[in-house]
Amino acid sequence: MNRRLAQGVATGPAASTSPTTVVIALGSNLGDRAALMAAAVADLHRLPLTTGVRVGPMIESVAIRLDGPDEDAPAYLNTVALAETRLAPSVLLSFLHRIEADHGRERRERWGDRTLDLDLIAYGDVRSDAPELTLPHPRAAERSFVLRPWLALDPHAVLPGIGPVAELPAAREETS
Repeated sequence: MNRRLAQGVATGPAASTSPTTVVIALGSNLGDRAALMAAAVADLHRLPLTTGVRVGPMIESVAIRLDGPDEDAPAYLNTVALAETRLAPSVLLSFLHRIEADHGRERRERWGDRTLDLDLIAYGDVRSDAPELTLPHPRAAERSFVLRPWLALDPHAVLPGIGPVAELPAAREETS
């Protein structure tokens, strides 16, 4: 990966002159999941320099831990939002973290239960391996709860560096 691009993702200007299509995954497995998701979507609609927020269908999935699926944990409610933004990737990610915190997200353990999880899956065709922000999201191609709602919004979706979403095996997997 081009090191300049990775640095630009992390430290570039706050806004771009032309909008970029972004893919944001939303998930919740604690509290009133549906209400938390609805509130997060409303917050996405209020982001500065961001328009055209569209949300895919909600699906339920089993919690995923570092060592695999956890049937004993509360199930997740998941979806994906597509939007057009002129925010730089790092600035958008900061807003997503703020939305999570505003809805009770506590970062105590990696891969733990959470009131709200917002992941930046793709930012146009940008690819980055910067420690602050990896694009596309490194596990997106494996997650049916990301790919299926994304395909519902955009049947021609492409995961940068990977290929058409419809051709990924996880896009055809059923979730619980």
